[in-house]
Amino acid sequence: MEYAKQIAVIRELAKQYMEIAVSDRHVKMRKRFRDSNDLKIVRPPLLIDEIPWDQMNYEGALDLQCEDPKLKEIERFLRQGLFREKYFRCDNFIEPYYIVQKAFSSTGNGLTNQTQEETISAEHTDIKSHYYHDVLEDESALDAFHLPVITAYPEKDRENLAFMREVLGDSMPVVLRGHSIYYAPWDVIPRLRGVTPILMDMYDRPEYLHRIIQCFTDGMRAEMDQMEALGLYDPRLIVLHCTPADITVEGQSQDEPYLLKDIWFRTMAQMFSSVSPAMLDEFDVQYSKPLAERCAYTYYGCCEPLHDRIDVIKQIKNLRKIGVSPWAKLEESAEQIGGNYVFARKPNPAHVAIRTDREEIRKEIEDSVKVCQKYGCPQEIVLKDISTVGDRPENLIEWAETASEVLDAYYGPEC
Repeated sequence: MEYAKQIAVIRELAKQYMEIAVSDRHVKMRKRFRDSNDLKIVRPPLLIDEIPWDQMNYEGALDLQCEDPKLKEIERFLRQGLFREKYFRCDNFIEPYYIVQKAFSSTGNGLTNQTQEETISAEHTDIKSHYYHDVLEDESALDAFHLPVITAYPEKDRENLAFMREVLGDSMPVVLRGHSIYYAPWDVIPRLRGVTPILMDMYDRPEYLHRIIQCFTDGMRAEMDQMEALGLYDPRLIVLHCTPADITVEGQSQDEPYLLKDIWFRTMAQMFSSVSPAMLDEFDVQYSKPLAERCAYTYYGCCEPLHDRIDVIKQIKNLRKIGVSPWAKLEESAEQIGGNYVFARKPNPAHVAIRTDREEIRKEIEDSVKVCQKYGCPQEIVLKDISTVGDRPENLIEWAETASEVLDAYYGPEC
């Protein structure tokens, strides 16, 4: 297809995308995102993210026409957004502009690039099993650590903006945005040391484990300092790793550069679900807390159940959102969260992996809604970590319909 015709395809998709983004429904939806994060009791944001798009081409809706690699990526982004709106009866991250994120590079901390692994791939999916070799067994391995150096590329930003504005024309505004913080050291360290050695270290070599996490803490502090100084952070992003990120911050600056005090900090320690709350406190919270409290708000948790350690996490003074995974006890979680934090519910993705059972989905969502209403919890519901839908896009369509029906019954129809 001629380049000009490819541009025409993208601009037509962008116009359709913009009609959705500026609609009254989406304006109200984005306000609900902010209201929920501001601890107001509203109809919970309902989202689906981390989707296996290679299994989702329902009715040919994701067929690409562009051939140019750059244009193909833009087309894919627009078609996926239009797909969400057409087929998922839930809330979607659709904004009235195309975002170009600021370009930067990092030298890393000298450790994260040492990973050695073996993988086995599952048939017909991107799912992989990983075996990580221990590259930190000898304490001398930490000699490779160094503070990261961040470099911004404003000239690349200007180039990217010019390109996108030329492609989209007047079909969609293009804006430059910075970045948010997603800090998960205990997702990274196991790839260097292995999960079992880390668990043994807590008992046999706690001093060494403290040295390791101190390296990552020092590295993150240096990264945050530099990112802030370079104006690379941004509170205007609507999404922070699968969660609505809109917030109201008192005294928030209106002009760039934005500061750490304007943005979210997201962190977790997923592999610590099998250790005691005291160990979580010692090896994670006491290290992440000083970093987190430099920001506006903190979102703690991902796939790990936290119901027996919420009191530990509450030490983080600017805590605003707590993850409630499929393995968390709902009643205990809601009672401790109350109206002081967002109950960030993550339904079980296994319910869409092969076939769907609407009654099972309905019960899971209803149980969550009931405990939140009982204890006055602001809530969001995000189905994520979806490795597979068994090549049945209908699974997610049915999940969204069913979950929305439950919210209709308890909160009234969506906006």
